[in-house]
Amino acid sequence: MAEVEVRIGGRKYELTCRDGDEDRLRVLADMVDSKVAEAARGMGGLNEVRQLLFAALLLADQLSEELAKPAPPPPPPAVIDDEVAIMVVEELASRVESLATRLENGGVRA
Repeated sequence: MAEVEVRIGGRKYELTCRDGDEDRLRVLADMVDSKVAEAARGMGGLNEVRQLLFAALLLADQLSEELAKPAPPPPPPAVIDDEVAIMVVEELASRVESLATRLENGGVRA
């Protein structure tokens, strides 16, 4: 486990995370710190716990807005060249004919 020092609301916190997740944890802590600062500016006089509470609510609101957005439409199907499609169908037909012949002549061996 890795140890990371982050700063949120002017206070240092020592946190642990999986090895390799240190940078991600710092980014997340910076997001929380930003929302704590936003809460402090918008609602002056909040104590530390209430600043963190409002920061959590601001982040939850932001997340719920993102989740409410409609999913982007799927990409259009890939266009297949007619010549390529004909070659694929011919190859499949050849395989089916070969399999049918082998079945008629005594079965398929693995």
